[in-house]
Amino acid sequence: MQPHLPSLDSAGERGTYLSRRGEIETYFDRTAAQAWARLTSDAPLGRVRANVRAGRDRMRATLLSWLPADLSGRRVLDAGCGTGALAVEAARRGADVVAIDLSQTLVALAAERLPADLARRILFRSGDMLDDGLGRFDHVVLMDSLIHYRSAQAVRALERLAPRARESIVFTHVPSNPLLATMRAVGRCFPRGDRAPDVEPVAHATLARDLAAAPGLLGWSMARDQRVSGGFYTSHAMELVPA
Repeated sequence: MQPHLPSLDSAGERGTYLSRRGEIETYFDRTAAQAWARLTSDAPLGRVRANVRAGRDRMRATLLSWLPADLSGRRVLDAGCGTGALAVEAARRGADVVAIDLSQTLVALAAERLPADLARRILFRSGDMLDDGLGRFDHVVLMDSLIHYRSAQAVRALERLAPRARESIVFTHVPSNPLLATMRAVGRCFPRGDRAPDVEPVAHATLARDLAAAPGLLGWSMARDQRVSGGFYTSHAMELVPA
């Protein structure tokens, strides 16, 4: 029997999810578009942003290392694709990639940067990564795409994606730690219009427990996990595979 999947469409949950989604879309589409374009390029950066770039590069390499070296004939969802770096690497391995992001600005930039020889392998779209109309995939990748949602919402999102994934779901979360709590407190001192949407840290053990108990993830088990941490970037990668 197919387990009942908790919905993000109930009045309370949908209001919270859509409100948060709207904040993220506005931030990356307007407030941070230029900064994000620079961060994901080869342009020189200050110490803090260079540190974040290096951390993101390490995390991307980690998630890609968990996918097969040969992705020929496989379909990959890059959920929260940003400017498309991970999608490009997956396509170079032979995958057919659907790369989706809330930000139309970042998706347009990703399409501009797309190497001509991969144009037929990547479909860039702006919209909701949970859209059932995207179809089924062999691998689903969510790099730093769930970090702005509370743990319960992140788990529900993974439950929504699980029926459409065949071989693996790899994703990241922000582990709770004292330094991050301090940085979040400092960030609240900035004017609201200049703030990035808060990340939602969660203890790794707590998230692992919640995932194991999620009805919509029956038949899935946790495989690899790895933390990437250094300076101003900390994120924890996790892998779900069919049990």
